[in-house]
Amino acid sequence: MWQSRKAKITEPGSALPGRDTAILDPAPHFVNGNPIVGPFAANLESIVVAMGCFWGAERIFWTLPGVFTTAVGYAGGSSPNPTYEEVCSGRTGHTEAVLVVFDPAVVSVDQILKRFWEEHDPTQGMRQGNDRGTQYRSAVYTNTEAQLEAASASKDRYSPVIRAAGYGDITTEIEPLGEFYYAEDYHQQYLAKNPSGYCGIGGTGVSCPTGLSEGV
Repeated sequence: MWQSRKAKITEPGSALPGRDTAILDPAPHFVNGNPIVGPFAANLESIVVAMGCFWGAERIFWTLPGVFTTAVGYAGGSSPNPTYEEVCSGRTGHTEAVLVVFDPAVVSVDQILKRFWEEHDPTQGMRQGNDRGTQYRSAVYTNTEAQLEAASASKDRYSPVIRAAGYGDITTEIEPLGEFYYAEDYHQQYLAKNPSGYCGIGGTGVSCPTGLSEGV
């Protein structure tokens, strides 16, 4: 993945202008054939997570039982409909993100968050491993108040556990989702299309406690 040395998120007034039209003509999910663009069925929920390079992050979630579909894109920034090159410049404010659409009757938001925390290092600020720049920052962007509360609670549970394991403070952004912009088609389900492709995802090995309703 291209790297940016940007260490500070671009302010909206300084961001690139972007464009009015989406850059993706969406095809069905390459792995499971489901649509990656809504509207989705009323029984499904969606949440957006960012944990470094989105190629490997997306694969983590499409393999999770109860997940209907996934897609990669850009979130947390200012420029509308940015391109990959623009995001990598550090001048749009976005982070590489994964849309996870799931059936809460099969997989809970707590279980999705547990996978999120455990599969990357949420203490690294504007990088993930050797991938450096604001586009690699950790984030959870929620679509409901319940999701926001669950994400904040899971961070509170995980913070003392990961600190006790020798890591620093969690730097993950947790905010309501603004806009999620789909990335270009060649990024979607990239590691299914390119099994030997780059994957920078690596967890800490530190288990995240789940909520009381999910067990520990």
